[in-house]
Amino acid sequence: MRFVFISLLLVLKIRRWKRLRVSPFFERKLAIVLATAWLAQLFWPQPVVNIEILRIFAATSFVLSIFALDSGAATSVERSVSPSGQFIIYGGDAAWRGAVSALAERTKANLLAVLRRRDQWVTAAVINLQPRAANLPEIPAAALRFSQTGSGLKLQLDLTISGEMNLGAMERELLRVILLEMIYRNQTAIPSGEAYVEAPDWLVEGLLALTPNRDCLLLANSLAVSERITPLDEFLRERPELLDSAGRLFYRAYSFALVQLVVESADGRARLGSYIDNLAFASNDLLADLQAAFPQLAGNDLGKIWESMIASMKRSARTDLLTFSQTDEKLDQLLQTKFSPADGRDKSLSLEGLCQKKPTPMQRMALRKFTQEFMLLAAHANPILRSIIQDYQQLVAQLALGKNRAVGARLTELKTLRARLSDRMTEIDDYLNWFEATQLSTRSGLFEGFLNTSSAASPSAAHRKDAFSAYLDAMEEQF
Repeated sequence: MRFVFISLLLVLKIRRWKRLRVSPFFERKLAIVLATAWLAQLFWPQPVVNIEILRIFAATSFVLSIFALDSGAATSVERSVSPSGQFIIYGGDAAWRGAVSALAERTKANLLAVLRRRDQWVTAAVINLQPRAANLPEIPAAALRFSQTGSGLKLQLDLTISGEMNLGAMERELLRVILLEMIYRNQTAIPSGEAYVEAPDWLVEGLLALTPNRDCLLLANSLAVSERITPLDEFLRERPELLDSAGRLFYRAYSFALVQLVVESADGRARLGSYIDNLAFASNDLLADLQAAFPQLAGNDLGKIWESMIASMKRSARTDLLTFSQTDEKLDQLLQTKFSPADGRDKSLSLEGLCQKKPTPMQRMALRKFTQEFMLLAAHANPILRSIIQDYQQLVAQLALGKNRAVGARLTELKTLRARLSDRMTEIDDYLNWFEATQLSTRSGLFEGFLNTSSAASPSAAHRKDAFSAYLDAMEEQF
């Protein structure tokens, strides 16, 4: 019997050594019982100490101690519930939980506004916030867990929070959770262990782009960079997680065009809501499911409709192209952008200085935004410099991935090429000016304003009134 009490006492001591919650009351009582039982068995072997009573007391103490540990651990977990009650947020501090709650509610409100629906959620979503651990870099930034339990469907999103967290990625994961709840809202009897169907990537990206206060001009400008229009069936088969930053921007632009196309169609919002509700029964053919939900895409004119939609977006963003000098000036301004140093104490780094060593996570985030600036400039750049701007964009995207090998040498080559192009364009401008000034048979009219100003500024001689001058004026009028 002493062995049972000693083992139980050692368990409590080990839990306290591991900084787990231990009930001090049961620890003290167990020590007293152990000492009393040992003395009682030493002086009064059986009459005083009833072994059965000691067993009952030991079992009761053990069970009550477990309940005390569990209740103490449960009270230490803090949580927050969103205003609608759909999102239950654990972990983090109150500021983090409040920010995630507000973002989740705003994301859901934007989706309901697009679908023109009321909030009728059924399954609550658990959002678990966990700090980023330096010794566990393999933990993903977001993990969605969806399963069938004895009490019903369980929907959980694990988010790794840090100061470098991308709010756009967090909003994207929250929208996936909301859409998944809509998909299985009326499908609660799914077998345990069965694979679930998520919302397609084009739908998630397109709905995010369609929300208010989004820079849709950036997406339209990205489409204007390339003359080729990706067919709809080819676009639906793309996997955005395998694309680079420029490719993901193109994917978001096409997703925005597709969602806008179906929403603006006849009864489009209601059909889009029905399409989401029936995604649990979707097949592997995304185009066939899309055509079944939206009959206007099922005809033979699908290719023309899709190309017309992309072309209209391109026209909405297209403006006059910049000249060579204007493009070169804007490119110079972009290349003079400074980046914050790693330690925050040194001077700001240029693009050439940044490629000397591996960029920090904050610098990589700034480089990803910097890539979009080059893409916007390429949409309106002079055709002579467009390929060079795209090369700069690829190099910056490579740096954003943490790969700085041979980037410095390539930047030097591009700088030399730009200087040679600038000299050649200067020679071409000088030749065209000389040809216009000396070889044209008619005036171009480009310098009329300057000539009129010069002639007006030069003083004219006073007209003479003598007899000889009057005779010459009369002869000039007659002949």
